[in-house]
Amino acid sequence: MTVGVALNASDAPNQVDATVRLVQEAAEFGLTSAWFGQTFGADSPQLAEIVGREVPGLQVGTSAIPVFGRHPLLVSSQAQTAQAATHGRYHLGLALGTKLLTESGFGLPFERPIARLREFLTALRQLVDTGTADFHGELLTATTPIPARVPGAESGVPLLVAAMGPQALRASGELADGILPYLAGPRALADHVVPALTAAAEGAGRPTPRIVALVPGVVTDDVDGVRKKATENLAFYEQIPSYARVIELSGGRRAADLAVIGDEKTVEAEVRRYRDAGATEVWFSGTEIAGEADRRRTWRLLGELAG
Repeated sequence: MTVGVALNASDAPNQVDATVRLVQEAAEFGLTSAWFGQTFGADSPQLAEIVGREVPGLQVGTSAIPVFGRHPLLVSSQAQTAQAATHGRYHLGLALGTKLLTESGFGLPFERPIARLREFLTALRQLVDTGTADFHGELLTATTPIPARVPGAESGVPLLVAAMGPQALRASGELADGILPYLAGPRALADHVVPALTAAAEGAGRPTPRIVALVPGVVTDDVDGVRKKATENLAFYEQIPSYARVIELSGGRRAADLAVIGDEKTVEAEVRRYRDAGATEVWFSGTEIAGEADRRRTWRLLGELAG
């Protein structure tokens, strides 16, 4: 099973240098993938291609680039360049984003997100698979009067979507290679997410989709203290309807109820629950929440599970 971690070194004096050091450490622990979020700071495909070059063999991914404020031609260029730089080890994650960040940051109305996602994926698939596009949708146009292929990226780019709601899951099953659900516990995966996604993929004649479960968690002895920090750090997601829904479907009341916090035995058991629920890959985020010693303790266990 692929087991990885999300990395965020935005507090370091130099984010790129610090990220490279963290990825090297992750590889030493036996972790098989490293993932990078996308906000308004560092460009995540660039981070992925840099560390992918520095640490050969490790899978690298973006989770996730919002489709609002971007264009398939530009995202294709980024993704194909990262794929060529890493010799086929780059994975592109896309997201709908949120109304708050879309409208306040880009000044764009957060309208018809599923329709935009469908058009974005359709155009982007043409681009990463063939280097050309001739797409004319209601919301997007993507054409290539000159070729858009990046030599070295002929294998294409896996397209994953941070999808959890019914419409997003249907679009992802029909048009993407898999999903990146976050705060979707084993119950929500097994009962709602996996069945909806696989049914959509089967109906579209697509291969069995990947399900890369994003799990906040850490190995620690200070369970109560870390749980309190997680409650504060994850409260933002409770305000977003798609996350609130999947948290409830997972049996949780707060986002932190989905955080995996405890000793090695507890965390290992939870990773296996995600696998049994249908996750093909698992990676942990927020492993730094309890300090460096517990982060390394967590990475050591995850590396053993990946072995």
